[in-house]
Amino acid sequence: MNKTPMTLTLTALGQQLRSGALSSRRLIESQLDRVHRSNASINAIVSIDSDRALAQADYWDRQIATGQSIPALAGIPISVKDNLCSKTGVTSCGSRMLRDFRSPYDAHVVERLESSGAILFGKTNLDEFAMGGSTETSVFGPSRNPWDLQRTCGGSSGGSAAAVAAGLVPASLGTDTGGSIRQPAAFCGVCGLKPTYGRVSRWGLISYASSLDTAGVFAQSVEDIAVVLQAIAGHDPRDSTSLPHDVPDYLAAVRQDHSIQGTRIGVIRDQIESPGLDPQVRSSLLEAIEAYRRLGAQIVDVQMPHSKYSIATYYIIAPCEASSNLARYDGVHYGFRSSAKTASTLDRMIEQTRSEGFGPEVQRRILLGTYALSAGYYDAYYLQALKVRRLIRQDYDDAFAKVDVLLGPTTPQPAFRLGEKINDPIQLYLQDLFTVGANLAGIPALSIPTAPGPDGLPIGMQLQAPVLAEAKLLSIAAAYHRATEYQPKLPAAFEDPTS
Repeated sequence: MNKTPMTLTLTALGQQLRSGALSSRRLIESQLDRVHRSNASINAIVSIDSDRALAQADYWDRQIATGQSIPALAGIPISVKDNLCSKTGVTSCGSRMLRDFRSPYDAHVVERLESSGAILFGKTNLDEFAMGGSTETSVFGPSRNPWDLQRTCGGSSGGSAAAVAAGLVPASLGTDTGGSIRQPAAFCGVCGLKPTYGRVSRWGLISYASSLDTAGVFAQSVEDIAVVLQAIAGHDPRDSTSLPHDVPDYLAAVRQDHSIQGTRIGVIRDQIESPGLDPQVRSSLLEAIEAYRRLGAQIVDVQMPHSKYSIATYYIIAPCEASSNLARYDGVHYGFRSSAKTASTLDRMIEQTRSEGFGPEVQRRILLGTYALSAGYYDAYYLQALKVRRLIRQDYDDAFAKVDVLLGPTTPQPAFRLGEKINDPIQLYLQDLFTVGANLAGIPALSIPTAPGPDGLPIGMQLQAPVLAEAKLLSIAAAYHRATEYQPKLPAAFEDPTS
């Protein structure tokens, strides 16, 4: 083989494993070596069980050798964000509060990955309890962007994005509450999908905001996204929000090289022309729009009149739900407990535990949510936010009555420098400007790489589709990548010199 394993996509790795050109053990050993050499510089993976990964690799090698039919992801390493429970190792949520927590069960998506043959290859770094947009609130320290180690890889699923971008894994699971998959995907130059709310079970996902949280996928290509989504999507009776709908063949939808002639692509003109949009992001998006036009797509300008309220709406609803969800971390049931001897009462012990166990950003959001839910303010803030959320959803319904998908920027700018925004929460929150709407509406959204800027930093384009239209979304994204002859690429610092 002329290429080292991780210069290949997940799909190509699967083909090599089935043909016998590559063994799963060799692949896992190669990736463990890559983690050993590269992870210290990007801090993407925070824990890994090497012995278990190798044992699983040997098992799948034996299955393949006997000629038995094997599942789609057999022998392939996939990492998961460290807020998805697994019986293997610690599930920390990037917080002191859960730094030693060992889950007694696997999250549904972890179960589905392993039943599809995937090898759980470590837990990835994240902003504490998924609250942040740069992975700088993690108790493990920030993850770094493989394209420029002085820049953020995004958040909160930054570790998952960085791991895929650096070639540590071919795919990784993340979670998306307001853009936490799509924003890091854009910053790191990989594909990132937030599915429809309820398309993928939240069982075992440690909650931040329950009506917004969604587990999704990072990978190097749209085709790889389809393969992993096929494995994790579907109804789960343990999750009351899980949708009881059949799962279509996503891979077939992506591989159909059919014309998108006449496909109606809605361009959110207010976003493209936003004064806050970086010029190189705008230029890259305009090139992408022209590429779709050349493919025969019908480009339609779309207005989203309530989108200007999306950030304010999100940052009321999400903290309100967080203040409720995080009330369980009290030092009594499980997790961290303050050892301070000054706690003479139960209330004082809980106060000290939460003050020491949660970082500043988590405390800020808990306080904001508690305030908005308090007597005298509930109607003015939380109830109003719910009403505006419905108006935002109506904007999407109206738009999808006219177009098949919506196209716009994923982020206002390419990856910013570490430390640049961490002390300015408002500026950090504004990085979610174009992504939170999909979470408020519960629709699927995908970020894919477009042409990079003059400085070489990745730029992402966001495509959004109606509820449960992931197959259409992936198909239209794949058409763009075929037309532009997109090829996944590792940053120069993470290329294997022997490849």
